[in-house]
Amino acid sequence: MFYCVTDSLEFEVCVVSVSLDRYHCGNWSAVCVDFLHRLYGSLTSAHRELTPSLVEEELIQACTAAQGKEARLCYYLGASSDAATRVTASVSRPLASHVPIEKICQRLSSRDTQICQLRHEPPLKDLSSDGLKKTRVLELRNILASWGEECRGCLEKHEFVSLIQEKAPLHAPRMEL
Repeated sequence: MFYCVTDSLEFEVCVVSVSLDRYHCGNWSAVCVDFLHRLYGSLTSAHRELTPSLVEEELIQACTAAQGKEARLCYYLGASSDAATRVTASVSRPLASHVPIEKICQRLSSRDTQICQLRHEPPLKDLSSDGLKKTRVLELRNILASWGEECRGCLEKHEFVSLIQEKAPLHAPRMEL
């Protein structure tokens, strides 16, 4: 919102008012919520009491196996081996105290806006040859990257399509080909 106010000395001051909701992640990261729900579920099923150090160890262990967007979340949290900072305590302490996952992700997203931007890719519905031929090459590369695969030396679209169809049973067994 943009508005102007005239003060007592007859100076006009114009102000730009921006809603903080636009910059704050009102709908926090689904990647964060899903990842921490799985972590919390495995922790509560395996351990009777949770301590921050135990949660941090399990978080780091879970992050070693994480791929794609979850690996990026681990990087932002400092739980990956290549992370520059370590803010794992902001996850391990509240998780050990049984703070709701959504609240933890909300706090994390207010601390680091990149966490807000982590969203799951929409699921692929059609991995048939015709469906993949209609897909853009960038999206085909993203499919392979989400699976941890890379098409080295691929120049033509049909090469990407054939590699996706070859790897689909390994990464997407429940989808129809």
